[in-house]
Amino acid sequence: MVDAPTPLWIFAYGSLMWHPGFPFAERQRAVLRGYHRALCIWSHHWRGTVAVPGLVFGLDRGGHCTGVAYRIALEEAAAVLEAVRRRELVTNVYREALATTELADGRTLQAIAYLADPDHPQYAGRLGSAAILTSVRAASGIAGPNRDYVLNTQAHLTELGVDDPALTALCDNLTVADTRA
Repeated sequence: MVDAPTPLWIFAYGSLMWHPGFPFAERQRAVLRGYHRALCIWSHHWRGTVAVPGLVFGLDRGGHCTGVAYRIALEEAAAVLEAVRRRELVTNVYREALATTELADGRTLQAIAYLADPDHPQYAGRLGSAAILTSVRAASGIAGPNRDYVLNTQAHLTELGVDDPALTALCDNLTVADTRA
């Protein structure tokens, strides 16, 4: 774990964008360079089980990722960071890091980000679209169906004006499957 910057900023790229679960003083669209959003983490807890793992987003090496940065009020920082760590570090498949983040208003700052650990057994790496679709359709965990997680993330990226063609194609296939059922 890293020493939290003051003020505390947290970079969100998956469910933290649409379900942060903590109070924040400011929220802005943000870009983190050097990593991209990918369904590269096997979820055995929140969106799947050990028997039927789901896939959740991680920040994987290369490219850039547009998401949201949250500024946490000083008086809330310790409690929020503790809660986010409990949520993100359940199995330590993510590495907590300070990452240079560019805010929509032009500021550049250090934010806490959770990076995929490629050496962790739950790191799925780069899977093909068919394997991703099969896993997302089948899995459900403590936080609900994997499908809902993916669709909610896509919906919030659309609200931010972020175009992710691979995620859009996956979501199109998920919703087509629903109309055929």
